[in-house]
Amino acid sequence: MTSLRVTIWNEFLHENSNEGVRAIYPDGIHTVIGQALKEHLGEQVQVRHATLVEPEHGLTDKVLTETDVMFWWGHMAHDQVRDEIVDKLHRRVLSGMGLVVLHSGHYAKIFRRLMGTECMLRWREAGEKERLWITAPGHPILTGIDGDYFELPQAEMYGEHFDIPEPDELILMSWFAGGEVFRSGCTFRRGQGKIFYFRPGHETYPIYFDPNIRRILANAACWAKSSGGNYQLDARHIPNPIA
Repeated sequence: MTSLRVTIWNEFLHENSNEGVRAIYPDGIHTVIGQALKEHLGEQVQVRHATLVEPEHGLTDKVLTETDVMFWWGHMAHDQVRDEIVDKLHRRVLSGMGLVVLHSGHYAKIFRRLMGTECMLRWREAGEKERLWITAPGHPILTGIDGDYFELPQAEMYGEHFDIPEPDELILMSWFAGGEVFRSGCTFRRGQGKIFYFRPGHETYPIYFDPNIRRILANAACWAKSSGGNYQLDARHIPNPIA
């Protein structure tokens, strides 16, 4: 079976400068995301990591050519991403590379370029409960997620209005204990590329260890691959059908 080639990009700055973040993600958020993909996809996935401080931010022409799906986690250094790298990313998405944008990556240069808006939103670092409602039952990205919703005990609040174009599909809607709501799972298509914006994932909470979040990350990797290959989740992680 053809491998799914994933590159996980992370600034890798919080983990090196904040003891609280380092305690949760000592080897970087990108490594935990990579582990989630391998946990569910096994040998079907090839995971590569890239970070801001590497030459060309780790995104050389060779890396981009060999990437089927890019995961993007950025927060404190959006302005440090070089424009010529964004240009290359933009061309690759339009030509078919999938892109999964995580949490505060909503303000990444590449996401704003693809959306054509500022992608601003309301936020509050409250550490309160988040309930993620499934608004598109049966969507491939939600395979294996049971029930009408799932919850995270602590999360940073993101609230509407979220300045993005109308999504092609809205698959997850968040409600927070403070009463705010947010479009937390949105799909888009640009050129031949598929894009998934997935909100959960603040660096000071262990959200990427949550089983539902990890399953969605793996599902998103499979979904975002534009063409070729047939990727299936490891059968050991697929729940038994309801009788």
